Amino acid sequence: MVCTFFGHRDCPETIRPAIVSAVEALIVEKKVDTFYVGSQGRFDACVRGVLRQLREKYPHVDYAVVLPRLPGPGRAGESLEDTVFPEALEGVHPRYALDRRNRWMVSRADYVVCYVRHTWGGAWRYTQLAQKQKKTVIRL
Repeated sequence: MVCTFFGHRDCPETIRPAIVSAVEALIVEKKVDTFYVGSQGRFDACVRGVLRQLREKYPHVDYAVVLPRLPGPGRAGESLEDTVFPEALEGVHPRYALDRRNRWMVSRADYVVCYVRHTWGGAWRYTQLAQKQKKTVIRL
């Protein structure tokens, strides 16, 4: 079972306990063992931290930060330790890379955890897409 995440880049740090609860419930109750998260903003950073933390408690769980494009020159020192770059994104123009990455994440997910507070922007758009594709959406 696979879960992915969408949330506003400016979310408050106070959302962290809700993320921990949602992820832990998915692992224990729904047997989710693979998680994909984006790489932009505070929400994604918070989710990444939660996944890193919970992986110690649940070593069978795997997660990856899904990159919309490969790091460019001058970013060679950047850690790619827990990242993945989907083959489907090779050759995608940078203008469309985030959209294609997010659609890739939704297409693989059984569950989508979201933090959406307004009806505009990417978090809302991809949460709507997940609902249209009949994914189980968990709102924080």
